[in-house]
Amino acid sequence: MSFPITHRSYLQPLCGWGRYPVQTCHVYCPRSESEILQLLNSGLSLIARGNGRAYGDSALNSEATLQMRHFNRLLGFNPHTGQLIAEAGVLLAEILEIFVPRGWFPLITPGTKFVTVGGMIAADVHGKNHHKEGSFVHSLDWLDLLTSEGQIYRCSPSENQDLFYWTVGGMGLTGVILRAAFRLRPIETAWIRQTTRIAKHLDEVIDLFEAAQDVTYSVAWIDCLATGSQLGRSVLLLGEHATREELPAKYRQRPLRTPQRRKLSIPVDFPNGALNSLTVRAFNQLYFLNSQRKAGQSFVDWDCFFYPLDSLLGWNRIYGRRGFVQFQCVLPLSTAREGLSALLHCTSAAGAGSFLAVLKKLGDQQGYFSFPMAGYTLALDFPMSQRTLKVLDQLEEITLHYGGRFYLAKDSHLTPMRLRQSDARVERFVQVRNAHQWQVNFASEQSKRLHL
Repeated sequence: MSFPITHRSYLQPLCGWGRYPVQTCHVYCPRSESEILQLLNSGLSLIARGNGRAYGDSALNSEATLQMRHFNRLLGFNPHTGQLIAEAGVLLAEILEIFVPRGWFPLITPGTKFVTVGGMIAADVHGKNHHKEGSFVHSLDWLDLLTSEGQIYRCSPSENQDLFYWTVGGMGLTGVILRAAFRLRPIETAWIRQTTRIAKHLDEVIDLFEAAQDVTYSVAWIDCLATGSQLGRSVLLLGEHATREELPAKYRQRPLRTPQRRKLSIPVDFPNGALNSLTVRAFNQLYFLNSQRKAGQSFVDWDCFFYPLDSLLGWNRIYGRRGFVQFQCVLPLSTAREGLSALLHCTSAAGAGSFLAVLKKLGDQQGYFSFPMAGYTLALDFPMSQRTLKVLDQLEEITLHYGGRFYLAKDSHLTPMRLRQSDARVERFVQVRNAHQWQVNFASEQSKRLHL
């Protein structure tokens, strides 16, 4: 099949942030809506891709992967309401660079700023404040979507409502997100008033989460290699946007400015096996001891609080050339304690502990196919190996047993059966995709693997 010049592509091995799996894809870099429309009219099956920060294969399509970074303009801002209008390829990092010094911050942000607006919508990202303020959909006023029939629809909670709620959290499988309007919050300072609390075991950290319901931001690091009476020992970080009056005197003169920090980078891949139970155990012990010394209240800048890993560029290289996989599930409140205990027992027994083990509390959820539900979400990273695949099988079965479900933005391993066992909404999503023929034009390697 031959295409006009705007359809020319290049072949490139692509992967997600986990660097597993790798798929050779035809990559297209459209610069206009008309070019995307021509690609749709040619009959290609495609998926939009932002900055490649989904961990697995949800932004890969061997037939046509649309690199959306040319859609990178900020289109408007209302200083009275905080509404920002941006194209889908704009990076969150760019928004923060412009708006934090002007006294604005995203209502909802994930744990990395190197994501695009379109990616945040497609995954309906959540942050450290989901228990109180929900996922990205709660800050989203509208989006423009290019669908299979070549029409652009303005979608919002009141206009094309079903299309809006299937798109938010729909992993790019309803169409191509072109632009969106979402709200920022006003802030007095660029600092977070952080409270660090130490939990000796899993029950204690859950009790601390429950006692912090009214705190805006909460997240815990878990030592997932700890066993026995220390199973689930954690460092809980609580945060609020600091007011100017709260700041130490040295920060008050320029409260929206923070010190420039030198970025470090990982220039080469670590040797395979560098992350193992011994090195992770040593890291966890040092981190826990250091956190004990810092327990209590302090002021940290927004970048350190929300995006600690972004200060280490290329940190995924730590896992070696084989890459890594991330497992993230959410368990309902009724089974969370027992289920999390089972997941941590499994991880520690396998000796496959992640040094990036994160626990958050989630609240109720609005989107039709979004990941969160009221409960607790656990995220674990594992270096890619055959043993890791066996551990993932066990973790997925435990999640199913306790009524949990899985985050597709992190997934590279699930089977169609396990996905359907975990989430009754899957079949309805497939039915809607078939009814609108979205499955003809919009697919990813993940959707093919999971029969979506």
